Amino acid sequence: MSEFQQVSGGYPELFPQIKALVEGETDLVANLANVAAALHSTFPFLWTGFYLVKENELVLGPFQGPVACSRIALGHGVCGTAWKEARTIVVPDVEKFPDHIACSSLSRSEIVIPIKVGSAVVAVLDVDSENLEAFNENDAKWLEAICEVLAEHWR
Repeated sequence: MSEFQQVSGGYPELFPQIKALVEGETDLVANLANVAAALHSTFPFLWTGFYLVKENELVLGPFQGPVACSRIALGHGVCGTAWKEARTIVVPDVEKFPDHIACSSLSRSEIVIPIKVGSAVVAVLDVDSENLEAFNENDAKWLEAICEVLAEHWR
């Protein structure tokens, strides 16, 4: 079990709160901002946020944490790769990921989950940690479920 599941609150308690936040709001930016804030305040993540697909690149959306890269090309870095391959990517050590984009030198591990509306990836959820091997399949499962809730309310 990663240290993130041991934090008070955790995914099982946070998930229904996120569903309630999203189901009661029609504005996309408000939903993404609240989800980023809820995740970031529940877990000791370094960076939690979204990149939105706009004109064939990922553009920085709502986030919590240090300053981030503003734009990412398709297939570039972990976010661009998750977008291109339309799949979740868990990176135990970012220094071993080819073409990793170092927005913060403090980032040691990362997980990126694509948000799909139909078959199209419309955004990605990016979460970074200062710790190596901070994310596992449990994190992937819960974060994918959160992204599915966002996709259901995508406007």
